[in-house]
Amino acid sequence: MFFISDAMAEVGAAGEPSLIATFVPLLLIFAVMYFLLIRPQIKRQKEHKKLVEALEKGDEVVTSGGVLGRVTDIGDTLVLLEVADNTTIVVQRFAVTSVMPKGTIKDAREQPS
Repeated sequence: MFFISDAMAEVGAAGEPSLIATFVPLLLIFAVMYFLLIRPQIKRQKEHKKLVEALEKGDEVVTSGGVLGRVTDIGDTLVLLEVADNTTIVVQRFAVTSVMPKGTIKDAREQPS
């Protein structure tokens, strides 16, 4: 009932790759994924954590939503930002994505729309 002869079946079984040869490509793929994706992401997370921990009153920051403001108060998990005269908002500390140079807010308000 089988269409493969016994001689052909024996040749096919003898040509199987070794166990090491089957795992080498998987290990290479994992190594490439680690160095191209995982390692840079871990580095960015460490840098962001350091940035958030170093926040101080008076820092001019940008949030993940694109809001530009000056830090007026810092809590354990929240930051109070002054976004305009007499206008403050509360954001999570980890929503702060970058610290801008001093004077950025002043320059942004002076630019024409």
